[in-house]
Formats: sequence, structure tokens, C-alpha cells
Amino acid sequence: MTLEYWNSLANQLILISALLSGFSIAIVANLIVSDKSDKISNRLLRTATVSAACFLVSVFAMTKISMITTPGGYLKNVTSGDFLLPRIIGMICFMLGLFALTTLISLSGWTKSRKAGIFSTVIGVITLLLILITLTDFHAS
Repeated sequence: MTLEYWNSLANQLILISALLSGFSIAIVANLIVSDKSDKISNRLLRTATVSAACFLVSVFAMTKISMITTPGGYLKNVTSGDFLLPRIIGMICFMLGLFALTTLISLSGWTKSRKAGIFSTVIGVITLLLILITLTDFHAS
């Protein structure tokens, strides 16, 4: 893959991760000021915190890739090996953030009722499956 491709990909992931991190941080803030301290609320808080942290790490890892791969940047004669570590960390954290966010969706309904919990769990699982399907490269031959 070319450096231009990595630069474009990193910039897209920065945008997506920043947006999803903001949502996760807003949920964390709401849960912290909430008076609830039951088991499900604590799980929601932990899951939202993991999601926010993972997406933030992804933002900064992808920012490093963007800085390295920008033409005329601070590194000359860049190879894909120059950003291997931020690429691995960024993608792992991005995927963990997606798993945590879909877990958060799945758990959210359980704060209201059993029916709402089942509904939110089904929606969370479908969401995760559709995300994984769209991120997977299938070739119809």
C-alpha cells in the first residue's frame, strides 16, 4: 500500500475515532453524575470508559501515521516500517473500541427492563456483525 493511501486511511480513522470517542466520553460523563450505582450502571461506566480510551488512543496513533505519511513532513524517505507500531496499536484500539461500544449498546436496555434489555442486546449483536461484515474483505469469485 502506498504512503498516500495510509495517509488518507489514517485521516479517515482520526475522524471516526474522534467522533466515537466523543460519544463515549459523553456517556461516561452522564454515568458519573448519575445517582445510580447498581451493577448494570457500573458495567456501563466501565464499558464506556474502555470505549472512550480505545478511541482516544486510536486518534493519536493515526495522527502519528498521518504526520509521518504527509508529503514534506518531518521524516524523509518514509517506509511502511516507520509507522508499524502506531498502525498496530491504532487498529487494535479501534477494534477494541468498536467492541466496547457495541457492548455498551447491548447493555443499555437492561437498565430499563428485561424486554428493553433483550432488544438492545439483539441490536448490539446485529450492529457488531454488520460492522465486521463491512470491514471484512470478501471476494465473490
